[in-house]
Amino acid sequence: MFGNKILDFKDELLKDLNTLLSFESVDGEKNDECDNALNFILKRAEDFGLTGERTTDKSGHITLGNSGKLCGVLTHLDVVPAGNSWSVPPYALTEKDGRLYGRGIADDKGAALVTLYCLKAIKDSGVKGVNTLRAIYGTGEETGMEDMENYFKKNPLPDMAFTPDSDYGICFAEKGILQLEVSTLLNNATTLSQFHAGRAVNAVPDRAYVMLDSSDYDEQTLMRLADASDGDFEFNYTIDGLMIISRGKAAHACEPDKGYNAAAALVDLISNVYTTKETGSICSFIDYAINKETNGRSLGLKMSDAVSGSLTVNLSSVNIEGQTAKAVFDIRYPVTVSGNRVLKQFKKVAKISDLKVTVLNHEEPLYADKDSKLVKLLSDAYESVTGEKAELYSTGGGTYARMLGGNGVAFGPAFKNDDVRMHNADESMDKENFFKHAQICLEAMYRMFTDGE
Repeated sequence: MFGNKILDFKDELLKDLNTLLSFESVDGEKNDECDNALNFILKRAEDFGLTGERTTDKSGHITLGNSGKLCGVLTHLDVVPAGNSWSVPPYALTEKDGRLYGRGIADDKGAALVTLYCLKAIKDSGVKGVNTLRAIYGTGEETGMEDMENYFKKNPLPDMAFTPDSDYGICFAEKGILQLEVSTLLNNATTLSQFHAGRAVNAVPDRAYVMLDSSDYDEQTLMRLADASDGDFEFNYTIDGLMIISRGKAAHACEPDKGYNAAAALVDLISNVYTTKETGSICSFIDYAINKETNGRSLGLKMSDAVSGSLTVNLSSVNIEGQTAKAVFDIRYPVTVSGNRVLKQFKKVAKISDLKVTVLNHEEPLYADKDSKLVKLLSDAYESVTGEKAELYSTGGGTYARMLGGNGVAFGPAFKNDDVRMHNADESMDKENFFKHAQICLEAMYRMFTDGE
């Protein structure tokens, strides 16, 4: 089995992984670090005698071969912010109890580095391929995938491709993604002076705080309610008023029920004490239209299909201070549902509070052919390494696969029995699983490179 050859590079790969994880490559916040991560990959490719190219300001590729079909593997080098509650340094590789820790180890720097080493393994083995194999790297996947939109304006779509940016087995369907901002022209809260939560649109916020001009009676009521709730609240008295800090649990926005939304819990708490006028239109909307739900029921959006499951709603961020009052939501809707229908219903409910709705990002669903040659090739590669059949599944996550015009799917790197804590504190992968993925990835890339059919 060709995939085993990646194991020859274990030590070297882990050394480079430590360097790659050290870049705090949060797109939009640390763009220079995104550049550093991409430059590092391209420099290592050059060290290995491979041909790398920076194609746009946020993307690049490494190519092996120049004939036949164009076969691609797409990964991203940007990450979501580290957030809170890490037990190890987030921007470094830590090996502990048989696991590899670090922001990006599972999403998606670990897989990105593996694709580079797969190219090296194929090249060093002297394999004569009949196709062109290309590893494509972006640095804006977590912020709407504009990096790949621009990449494919300059470069051809692969004839077949996969992105190791999800779970095993093979993801043939991805829900639609609708990311929306609600805002008011003028902050109309009278008692609430500040509310801040969330940094990433595709993550459940694990921390939120509010500043209130409150009476002693209100404070006692808030504390009693906090004690009786399932939230984790801290009360601090400051010169500017009462500060309440809410702590939750981060999770990926595609699975908001796996987290605990600190912002939603805080809105729920204060809305039980103060009026709509006192907390303002944004908090009022969150309270009656979302509260702590993740299924869209109060929005009139509770729905599902047999292919991809239920619609989910995540309150991603809240920012209220001065004249600014806005909140951001991440909605993942079933593949057989119209995104325009979802947007229309959301706007209808927001109109009750006279809120403006802005579409930040809308990605149509992916629904690939289960019987395609690509699916068979990947399934065979998976079975050759694991001895098991690859399950076909759908996801609420969004990957580069939806940018491939039906020519690609998501495939790995995480195994479903491994809690990788994607978009959460202590993101990690089982070390054996990490290298099992590396073997599967190499086997799949080798088969794409040599398949002459």
